[in-house]
Order: sequence, then structure tokens, then C-alpha cells
Amino acid sequence: MPLLRTKRSLRTAVLAGLLLSGTTLVPMASASATPLYKDSRASVADRVTDLMARMTLDDKVGQMTEGERGAATPAQSAAARLGSILSGGGSTPSPNTPAAWADMIDAYQRAATSTGLGIPIVYGSDTVHGHNNAYGATIFPHNIGLGAANDPALVRQIGVITARESAATGVKWGFAPCLCVARDDRWGRTYESFGEVPANAVANSVVIEGLQGSSLGNTTSIMATAKHFIGDGGTTGGVDQGNTQIGLDELRRIHLPPFQAAVAHGVGSVMISFNSWNGVKDHGNKFLITDLLKGELGFSGYVISDWNGIDQIDGQSGFTAAEVSQAVNAGIDMVMVPNDYLKFISTLKAEVGNGHVPMSRIDDANRRILTKKFELGLFDHPYTDRSLQQDFGSAAHHALARQAVRESQVLLKNDGVLPLAKDNNKIFVAGKNANDMGNQAGGWTLTWQGQSGARVIPGTTILDGIKAGAGKGTVVTYDRAGNGIGAGYQVAVAVVGETPYAEGQGDRPNGLGLDAEDLALIGKLKASGVPLVVVTVSGRPLDIAAQLPSMRGLVAAWLPGSEGAGVADVLYGDYNPTGKLSFTWPNSSSQEPINDGDGKQGLFPYGAGLSYRR
Repeated sequence: MPLLRTKRSLRTAVLAGLLLSGTTLVPMASASATPLYKDSRASVADRVTDLMARMTLDDKVGQMTEGERGAATPAQSAAARLGSILSGGGSTPSPNTPAAWADMIDAYQRAATSTGLGIPIVYGSDTVHGHNNAYGATIFPHNIGLGAANDPALVRQIGVITARESAATGVKWGFAPCLCVARDDRWGRTYESFGEVPANAVANSVVIEGLQGSSLGNTTSIMATAKHFIGDGGTTGGVDQGNTQIGLDELRRIHLPPFQAAVAHGVGSVMISFNSWNGVKDHGNKFLITDLLKGELGFSGYVISDWNGIDQIDGQSGFTAAEVSQAVNAGIDMVMVPNDYLKFISTLKAEVGNGHVPMSRIDDANRRILTKKFELGLFDHPYTDRSLQQDFGSAAHHALARQAVRESQVLLKNDGVLPLAKDNNKIFVAGKNANDMGNQAGGWTLTWQGQSGARVIPGTTILDGIKAGAGKGTVVTYDRAGNGIGAGYQVAVAVVGETPYAEGQGDRPNGLGLDAEDLALIGKLKASGVPLVVVTVSGRPLDIAAQLPSMRGLVAAWLPGSEGAGVADVLYGDYNPTGKLSFTWPNSSSQEPINDGDGKQGLFPYGAGLSYRR
């Protein structure tokens, strides 16, 4: 007995020493058996528990860190034990092809799975309106158009195709959908909103089911991200990343319901918003993240910060130790630190060491992150399923995009000029947005802010569609500036509106009027005496009340994406317009903010939309 006690005492002392040194304790059976976390037959919960028992603090902090591909090579990512790599807007492999994407992401996975524990990364990219960073992907209408279409089943199918094309490149985590409720059209992200009332986003949150499929483990599924939590569409003045100055009741009534719906759909991740709520940055607000999202809504996935979002908590550039601990303690599980990931890792480790961040918070974050990685099947199948590339950007996918464009068109005025006659007609087409793929796709297309250009992505322009739809005896003439218009034409179609922009650069605090080029064009076409149809390509309602009397027809085409021919389908009457405004169209920019039910009389009310056949 004394000898047995001596051996037990010795073993206890050794174990205590290991604990003090930070060494991970692994069950003794693991020395000769396959670790439980590598057994695909075991439950996800058991696999997570087993893996976490083997992880050091370095492993755990690494899992909570997301770096950008431009700042972390596969070797650097593995050395830092990063949990995730992302492609920011426009951050792509060269060449920008599905095969090159798969090669790049698989290289990160090979490096990650070659480390001691072999924990795979999860690769994230924006999927705002399709797999929008990848050239050749199907680019769907932005959310403002889908909100006008009011067809959640269609939106769900868009999610299915977006997931399939993303997974074909190795991207298993999409940063979408945006469930913001835009309350001021001057905001530069208005087009990322399904509408100005929460019901629009709630109905279309079904895109999450399309993205995630029946199981995250399906090869064609990706994890969705509900963003941006919370209140980004309600900032004062529509200022991007500004201050949402509303009470808790209004926050719950307007901005919370879409996230309730997202949680009900089983969304895997939620991204925190850059904005403040009553002067406190969301990224550091424990009430919003832990109490409201995780507690009240019961969100069980993981919370990701936005791009360098923790830097803004104290209002100064860069992040401090205090900001790191505040963000993590507030409930952020993974932090997007594109470039300074090494500094973040060392800072968070120090904050754990000095007691500012409890180990229980680190473990909770890791359990959430690892659970999703196991559910995604990354431990068992970390590499890209390249068989999915065979229908990347296929004709069938573009056909669905064209359907979405048709359904999103809103006919706002028609003095007998529409639909256009297909036969024996003489049509004059003009405007900067008639023959420009980049303009009709808008921001978040190949690059962050988007770019003008006739053929920047594959697809059809609105002019292409008008020409292709012309029947026997019809002549279609195009001149961007409207030169050459004359009385011989039976109708003029002016395609005007905005050029690409995204967050920040898209804010328009000084008004939403047409630019000088568009105003000159409308004036020139009106002077010709030819009946005028105006098509607006824009990410929000524009200030057009002064020009409306010049128009015989007005169609809001929003940002249709890669299939401009869908606009022509409606102009010709091949498809009866069914779109309805999901935003009140103001009489003038001075009415902003203007929303349904606020008592203000707009140019066109929420829900407006004509058809050809009644």
C-alpha cells in the first residue's frame, strides 16, 4: 500500500506539473488508438470535446483568428494556427478561375491539416449576389431587386446556385445574406437591403436554406452569414458605419426580426456591424451580442467581426489590448484581422494570461467554431470537390439569373408606350447604363467597389437584350449620348442611373439626383419629340420627379447583374412586369428618410408597381 500511494503521489505531482506548464492532457488511450475527433462515426459534440482537450492556448486563439489571403501564405497561416482565411473584395488568385481558386484554397488546407492536430481552415469570401469575387460566376440582381421581386422561393434557389458555384472553388463560407433594413436611401449599402420594412428581409432570409442546403456537410453546401448585426440600415443620415440613434423597442421592431428568422433557418454564422447603437460600437456591445443574439435569440453558431471591426471600438485607428478583450468578452468568437493577425494572437493570449479574458470565453468560442467545421465536413473532406466546376456559370444558372431580373423590374409609369412592339419598330437606345455590364452589376462585383466596363463579366447587357429581342422589320440603334435621334424613331429608351459603388463610397448625403450626363441625355431625347422610356439602373430610388413629365414610361431595373436581357424581356412584354417597390420612392431627396407608414407622401408609395395586363 505505501508503494501504491507513492506511485499515485508521483503521478499526481507529474500531472500538476504538466498543468502548470500549459501542456495539453490527452487521454492515455489516444497513444495507440485513432483520436476520437478524427472518427467520422462519432457525434460532432464528442469530436469537439475530444479535440478541445488536446488543444493548447495557441491552438485555441489561432482558431479565433481570421487572416486575409494577401497577408498570410499557406505556410504562415498554418504556423499561426489560423482558424480561417478570407478573400476580401477583389482578392483573388491569378488567374481568376475556378481551378486556380481550388488550387489556392487546397494549398491552405494541406498546410493546415499537416500541423500537429490537423485542424482545417474554413475559407470565407463575399457571396453578396453570387460568388461575386470569382470571374465567370453567375451574378444575380442585388438584394434591392430581389426584394422587389417578392419571390422567396426564387431567392432560395439563388442561394442553392451561389453555394454550388462557391463550393466548386473551395469556398465553404459565404459572407451573405445582408439582412439590413435600410431606412435612409442616402446610405451607400441600400441596394444590399431587401427593403425598408423588416418583412422584406424576413421573407427573403430563406436564402440561408439555399446556401446551407439540407445539411452543411453536403458538398454543394456552404455556411451562410447573417449580417450585419445590428442596426446598420438605421444610422442617422444614412451614414455608413454611423450611429443608430433609436430606442430598444424600435431596434427590436425594425432591425431584429430578420435575425430572428436567420436563427430559425439555422444560420451558421453572424457578422457584427460597424455601426454604433446610441454611441456604443456594436463590436464591443455585450448586450447586443451575448444577451440579445446568443441569449434571447438562442444563436448557437459563431460570431465573426467585420473587417478590422474591433479597431473602431475606441474611435482610434488600430486595435488595443482593451479593444481585444472588450470584443471577445462581448461575445465575438472569431475576429477578422486581415493583416495584423500575429499581433492579435499575441494580444489575446496576453489578455487571457492576465485574466482580462476568461478561459471559459475562449473555450466557448472554440466550441462554436469547431462545431461548424465538423458540421461542414472539413475534417473528413477538407479539399475542393472539383466535379462541381462543370456547371460553374452554366447556361442553366444564367437562366435563373435572367428570371430573377425579369421578376425584379418595377413598372412605375406607362402612358401606352410599353410594351415595345417587337416587329416593324424603330428603337433608339441611349444612356451610359445601356451597354455596360459593370454598371448594371454594381458594387461587390469582382472588386469591392465594382467597376464600369462593357464586358467586365460574362453575360448580357440591356442593349444586348433589346437587340436580341427585336423581331422582323425592327431596327435598333444605339448611341450613348443620344446623338442621331430623330423623328423617324418610334420610341427612345434611355438607360440611366448610377455607376458602381459599395460601402462608404456609396453614401450620397447631398442628394440622389441624376448626374449631368443623364440630365443632358433626357433633355436631348425629349427635344426630339420621340416617345421616351426611361430605365433606371441604380441601387436605390433616385430623385427624378422633375424629369418624370418628360417620360412616357419608367422602369426601375435596380442592379440586375449578369443578365440584362431580363430587362428587355419586360420591355418587350415577353414577361408581364410583376415587381413591386420594397422602398418608398421619394418626391425629392429632401424627404429622406422616408419609409412606409411614416405619413410622408412619396412620388411612388411602398408596394407600387404596374403591369401590362390587369
